[in-house]
Amino acid sequence: MASYRLLSYKKKGQSCPGILVAGSVFDMQLEMGLHAPSLTPYNSVDAILANWDSAKTLLTKISENPGSKATPLDRVTLNQPINNPGAIYCAAANYYDHAKEMGTDVNKKEIQPYFFIKSSSVVVGSGENIRLPANYSKKFDWEIEIAAVVGRETMDISEADALSCLAGYTIINDLSARDQHLREDWPFGTDWFEHKSFETSAPMGPWITPAEEIDNVQSLPTRTWINEEIKQDSSSAQMIFTVAEQISHLSRQLTLKPGDVIATGTCAGVGAFTNTFLKAGDHIRMEVEGLGVLENMVTERN
Repeated sequence: MASYRLLSYKKKGQSCPGILVAGSVFDMQLEMGLHAPSLTPYNSVDAILANWDSAKTLLTKISENPGSKATPLDRVTLNQPINNPGAIYCAAANYYDHAKEMGTDVNKKEIQPYFFIKSSSVVVGSGENIRLPANYSKKFDWEIEIAAVVGRETMDISEADALSCLAGYTIINDLSARDQHLREDWPFGTDWFEHKSFETSAPMGPWITPAEEIDNVQSLPTRTWINEEIKQDSSSAQMIFTVAEQISHLSRQLTLKPGDVIATGTCAGVGAFTNTFLKAGDHIRMEVEGLGVLENMVTERN
């Protein structure tokens, strides 16, 4: 099977689905005209995910013998891989080394996975600017996370079978406004919505790597650089709850649907514990082995 990546890219002002093979991008709609002329071409990665079981067979076929014009990756402007993600479920404090830097001693036998939801309207792609909302926070922080992309409607799935519902993986930067987490004006204590969902607070990309191409999602090196200085340098082996355990846990509560994204937690090295926060002009580079590189410049929204 030829290796490929599923992506969205800009073509004539529109977001179009593409397939990356050996460093070149091929137009998914043109490829469908060659390989599956009887099918209505998928007009987005969202549509591909909605039909994942049949689409992945076609994607494999295309990757083995693409027939349309190849465009070098460096001549393509990427968009966020999913135009309109469904729910974005985010695991909180799910790495042992991150829990340690927070001063928390975790006993996995005594806890269950902890999730919050991030608005899907705040997603941007690799190469797009992060536009920090002015006068909102003085403590914008970074968090590299492996994001699992659901490709099959799933409920009550076992841990042993959990990864079978995935289309693939991508990278998400779960940006946080650290000074918006606690509320003194309400008795509830915390405010995850203001803490996590603000303009462009979920950079995602650069593409979706098919799940079958990742031999062990629990052994992937993860690294973050801010202005060429490495800040996070860890591995998904540090996860408290594995990706499979997270999927199984969520699926007992609700039905996971194609296009949903599960951000599986971040490792040690966030800015909060060195009092280092993002500012306009910063460059963020995040890399997960096998999943690519997510890069964004930081600006301030007027």
